[in-house]
Amino acid sequence: MSVWNYVVTAHKPTNVTHSCVGNFTSPQELNLIIAKCTRIEINLLTPQGLQPMLDVPIYGRIATLELFRPHGEAQDFLFIATERYKFCVLQWDAELSELITRFKLKMSNDILLRELIVTKIFKVQLAMGDVSDRIGRPTDNGQIGIIDPDCRLIGLHLYDGLFKVIPFDNKGQLKEAFNIRLEELQVLDIKFLYGCSKPTIVVLYQDNKDARHVKTYEVALKDKDFIEGPWSQNNLDNGADLLIPVPPPFCGVLIIGEETIVYCSANVFRAIPIRPSITKAYGRVDADGSRYLLGDHAGLLHLLVITHEKEKVTGLKIELLGETSVASTISYLDNAFVFIGSSYGDSQLVKLNLQPDAKGSYVEVLDRFVNLGPIVDFCVVDLERQGQGQVVTCSGAYKDGSLRIVRNGIGINEQASVELQGIKGMWSLRSLTDDPFDTFLVVSFISETRILAMNIEDELEETEIEGFCSQVQTLFCHCAVFNQLVQVTSSSVRLVNSTTRELRQEWNAPSGFSINVATANATQVCFMHFPNYWSMTIPITHVLLATGGGHLVYLEIGDGTLTQAKHAQLECEISCLDINPIGENPSCSQLAAVGMWTDISVRIFLLPDLNLITKEPLGGEIIPRSVLLCSFEGISYLLCALGDGHLLNFQLNLSTGELKDRKKVSLGTQPITLRTFSSKNTTHVFAASDRPTVIYSSNKKLLYSNVNLKEVSHMCPFNSAAFPDSLAIAKEGELSIGTIDDIQKLHIRSIPLGEHARRICHQEQSRTFAICSLKHQSNAEESEMNFIRLLDDQTFEFISTYPLDTFECGCSILSCSFSDDSNVHYCVGTAYVLPEENEPTKGRILVFIVEDGKLQLIAEKETKGAVYSLNAFNGKLLAAINQKIQLYKWMLRDDGTHELQSECGHHGHVLALYVQTRGDFIVVGDLMKSISLLIYKHEEGAIEERACDYNANWVSAVEILDDDIYLGAENNFNLFTVRKNSEGATDEERGRLEVVGEYHLGEFVNRFRHGSLVMRLPDSDVGQIPTVIFGTVNGVIGVIASLPQEQYVFLEKLQSNLRKVIKGVGGLSHEQWRSFSNEKKTVDARNFLDGDLIESFLDLSRSRMDEISKSMEISVEELCKRVEELTRLH
Repeated sequence: MSVWNYVVTAHKPTNVTHSCVGNFTSPQELNLIIAKCTRIEINLLTPQGLQPMLDVPIYGRIATLELFRPHGEAQDFLFIATERYKFCVLQWDAELSELITRFKLKMSNDILLRELIVTKIFKVQLAMGDVSDRIGRPTDNGQIGIIDPDCRLIGLHLYDGLFKVIPFDNKGQLKEAFNIRLEELQVLDIKFLYGCSKPTIVVLYQDNKDARHVKTYEVALKDKDFIEGPWSQNNLDNGADLLIPVPPPFCGVLIIGEETIVYCSANVFRAIPIRPSITKAYGRVDADGSRYLLGDHAGLLHLLVITHEKEKVTGLKIELLGETSVASTISYLDNAFVFIGSSYGDSQLVKLNLQPDAKGSYVEVLDRFVNLGPIVDFCVVDLERQGQGQVVTCSGAYKDGSLRIVRNGIGINEQASVELQGIKGMWSLRSLTDDPFDTFLVVSFISETRILAMNIEDELEETEIEGFCSQVQTLFCHCAVFNQLVQVTSSSVRLVNSTTRELRQEWNAPSGFSINVATANATQVCFMHFPNYWSMTIPITHVLLATGGGHLVYLEIGDGTLTQAKHAQLECEISCLDINPIGENPSCSQLAAVGMWTDISVRIFLLPDLNLITKEPLGGEIIPRSVLLCSFEGISYLLCALGDGHLLNFQLNLSTGELKDRKKVSLGTQPITLRTFSSKNTTHVFAASDRPTVIYSSNKKLLYSNVNLKEVSHMCPFNSAAFPDSLAIAKEGELSIGTIDDIQKLHIRSIPLGEHARRICHQEQSRTFAICSLKHQSNAEESEMNFIRLLDDQTFEFISTYPLDTFECGCSILSCSFSDDSNVHYCVGTAYVLPEENEPTKGRILVFIVEDGKLQLIAEKETKGAVYSLNAFNGKLLAAINQKIQLYKWMLRDDGTHELQSECGHHGHVLALYVQTRGDFIVVGDLMKSISLLIYKHEEGAIEERACDYNANWVSAVEILDDDIYLGAENNFNLFTVRKNSEGATDEERGRLEVVGEYHLGEFVNRFRHGSLVMRLPDSDVGQIPTVIFGTVNGVIGVIASLPQEQYVFLEKLQSNLRKVIKGVGGLSHEQWRSFSNEKKTVDARNFLDGDLIESFLDLSRSRMDEISKSMEISVEELCKRVEELTRLH
């Protein structure tokens, strides 16, 4: 049964809805704060660009995000209001690196004042208020939140006819909120005016004759009422919908229309005509308000200048600067740098240049920030045929429309490969110490060593280094100082001149002992052997060995010299070593990490004296097989990989050697080998095993991203002139060299279309995608053109196009085959969207075949409405056409061609928008009437309604989870599941779909699809859990997994305990946030779990993990293991 569901985010929201700039984290630091619907990001502006400081979820959809600075304060505060009428005011404490809330709120509503933990770094102590009213009609044009420039009050327009005021007192504390009646009902925008002795608002509104006006009101705080303001202006541009308040010395307001821009104040009125456009966002450039950036619906960026003589406004000028993404928010940062936040394409960091480029643009794009939103449609495919799903999305809108190929993990782009069996180790070497590129690739086998080198044609060929011993297995290689190379074998350490390739010095293992393991860096080398180990270190280059009986020896390598410097005796054998330098000096190791056999421990020794400073028992019976000292984002770590595929990580105190904050993750089932590598000037760790993984850090948190290779035994960096920034990878029977993708959990490839892709479908047989797309034509008589496009599924190039008729648009697309026809077809459902019609009364079903890479139309069928959905149904075609479900069969004509012939149908829907089928069952998602279940009866050739949900849900997507459970999403951002009641005693009970699950997702879902983003491994506990992927308007890709009841009950208890420990930013309640809520009711979530909250358990400090572990009556290690298994779902 799919009643118990787990909802988790695979890709966080990327649609930027709000942004603001100010001195939030410090009076001297400039911050860009970005809202992405349900998350806020705090960035620091640095000479190198935007540096992320904090990224946290908000338990609400952000409606308002504003920075303000009360009197007497040195830095800004952040005001956040949500769509569910909650708000909070945040302040940053620079000394503690904490978000705190300054204000104690006096409200008639419930107030929560508590200490809240956001992450292990950021502690938040917040006051939170609820500004909802029991009666009132929510505004049609969205909530408006504004703050008086002199910080006398916060104003909120939440309900028609009401303006809510939250005043500040003299000490900057918030007082009790109250409402003021607002005469204007159709409010388009409200702003506070600058330079007024009393708080004054300017209101842009539309009257009942659709004329637009502005009016000003003074807010009388004592009387809790409005007083007629100093001026008003009637009969503005009919497209006026944006107000920009102008700061001193000019004051007044700019009114932005579709054809005119007006400056208005008590005694000045200036207007200029503009090219028709819809302004979506603005950003103030100068503190005095003399220049503004305006972004329009076509992605054009203009500069609006207020011309003036002294402090008197004389006119307005507007100039086109260039093109950007379609802006939803514009924030001018500093020194001509601008952040363009977009809901329709990628957000951008741009620079405004003084001189235009060759195309006449003053805009230079410096950086792009990926945005998948809005995801209108997507399909799940396995393009690389590796058993791993990839999501191909229709993303963006207008000119920023694109396809995005999203896959889990990190890809290796193979440049070269060669068949080589039985590789036991690999190392890259340079011919000169200062050479920027690697020359040699040393490949070790069980009884020989082979050396590959780059030739003149940039090809790898076999060569020799005479000083190396090639008849035995190499255990370790490294470059040493003075243009030397070091080779470690089981019997000796060999020092070789890297230019002459001759042997200069050799250190032999003591008689009767052999060396088995080695490690090194530019100034040190370490190695050891079984059963007796030697270990050594060297001043310019150091070596560490281990002999039987647990001997550690420290060697120093000079110019042609190998000298023993130190020796230590350990009580048991050594299994692995590392002396990777971390800390302030990148070329000198201060610590050595040593993994031990008998007592299953890891030890930290101080170099060069080999003094033991830390001993950490690992527990269990599995020995450490690889240790690594490394540093991420300024934090030092010890990584310790075990022989069963588990990885332990500790935070390491460099001065004391103390290990703390121990965490254990499962990366695979086989022994792991750890190696560092560099990508884009950042160091990461590659864990080679049966499930290769890259370990990296983001926001001071260790992350693990799987590599899209089935098994890797060894990896080493190989940065040659022909293969820059590459990795050499040993797989089963093969050595390959390739570059690595950007280090992130999800890899996203963008295919810009320049038009809006609305529907997508993949056809395996022809290796193609087909899309329905909409192209906006500028400066053309017909402003919109619709097409069916065919794309190659590897190159994503257009290979064929079928233009649709004028006013005709594609609504649905499907790849299917029909009974008695071996061909596979693309079927497209269309609608004629005529300006005078409220709902389309005409459409077509087009049937195509792909021949020689071209779309060939072989049949068409006219319909009496829009074809919103198409489904393959028992060798026939099922279509949703306006209010009707219609079944067509594929009939052969006398002339050998085929046609669609109507067989039967079912009426009774408002608009049948979404249809899914399983066997003879048909699940319909209706515009207003929720979900209904139909059945096709073969004997009668008829479709009948079996059951329906009587709740009035406005459905946005549906999917069948199993035979009895159906999943729906609706327009209030909720998810729900309904169950077919086959065992009901009466017809009425059997005719009702019972609601069994309800959950507030906070996202508008456009599509569900069965599938998985990750490779399903049969040995994994989650391998058999069915999953559904969803895509949303804000660019979220999420996963819904149907769990066994026992696992659900356990995780529900964990979620309940986590709610007590992890509190929401601003005191916002997780329980309230996830409660199902629409216009009719608000009820607690049931039979859905918040996977994002549950998986945040892995980010908690050890002490908080222990706290939850006690409540759960289960060990921390077992809890971590069970939660980590869930992360493998996405």
